[in-house]
Amino acid sequence: MEDNKMSYFLFGLGMGVAIGVLFAPKSGEETRELLRAKAGEGRDYIRRKGEEVRESTSDLLNRGREALESQKENLAAALEAGKQAYRQSVGDKPAGPESAPGA
Repeated sequence: MEDNKMSYFLFGLGMGVAIGVLFAPKSGEETRELLRAKAGEGRDYIRRKGEEVRESTSDLLNRGREALESQKENLAAALEAGKQAYRQSVGDKPAGPESAPGA
């Protein structure tokens, strides 16, 4: 029984190879050339996508730097406004107990 299964397997394998060779759409050289062309297309695609990723990453970094710089400017302006408000607040109040009314 085992020999029979192995015979059928080998017969099927042989038939598959024979049919594949008979009905192959292209010759071996044409197939190799097609594979080379497709590999070249794949390589070019990967190169283009890599460049696109690099450009978009660069754009994102530039936008991040601009946003950070804007936040730093806003923080500096807020800090300066706080200092100015403090100076005005301290300048309007009496300096000590001797300047209190009735002293």
